[in-house]
Amino acid sequence: MPELTRRTALTATAALAAATVAAPRASAEDHHHGSPEAFDEVYKGRRIQGRATGGHHGGWLVTVDGVELHVMRNADGTWISVVSHYDPVPTPRAAARAAVDELQGARLLPFPAS
Repeated sequence: MPELTRRTALTATAALAAATVAAPRASAEDHHHGSPEAFDEVYKGRRIQGRATGGHHGGWLVTVDGVELHVMRNADGTWISVVSHYDPVPTPRAAARAAVDELQGARLLPFPAS
């Protein structure tokens, strides 16, 4: 077995540090293989709800005051909505909250299906 040298120790420490920095941090909403939890809350006076609908793309049904907010998961795991399309967020709940912030009290109108 080779002896531990200063160079080997420093290389191992650097590799461990790099792996620790690169490892994703789990949040309370991302506990099951990156799947966010369902939610039902009042945010800034608006009722936001969301739940997984299944499907192979990890579909979600998100509503603001009962009106569906179209959300989409990006390839990097972030989420966007039709209201805040250029501001990716980490979860569908965050997308619903961002939409409420952007609406500034206005009603969400239904998104027409093509």
